[in-house]
Amino acid sequence: MEMSDTVLDEKGNCSSTLFAIQDTLDLISGKWKIKVVSVLLFGKKNFTDLQRQIDGLGAKMLSKELQDLEINGLITRTVNATKPITVTYELTAYGHTLKSVIKELAEWGIEHRHKITGR
Repeated sequence: MEMSDTVLDEKGNCSSTLFAIQDTLDLISGKWKIKVVSVLLFGKKNFTDLQRQIDGLGAKMLSKELQDLEINGLITRTVNATKPITVTYELTAYGHTLKSVIKELAEWGIEHRHKITGR
């Protein structure tokens, strides 16, 4: 696979590509952020639904990851006027731009697992 000219600078260096990759990894790094975004690609979820759908993710860590994603403009947090009060999370239009990245990661992961395990 060869990188296109659009990701190389005028001298043919890939440093701008490496910076862009690092920026992306910094944003979605860790064990949980990409999973939270992946679940939200299927629609709005409240805190409890997110916690139930992502095995092993505790409330404190989920809260931190949601705050980080909100600060970076990937999700919105809506406090609902219900009793008891509930909070709903959903991807922003900007958050939805990660859909193709997540899809490619999932497809590569499936192929990799098949190659390694034979299943």
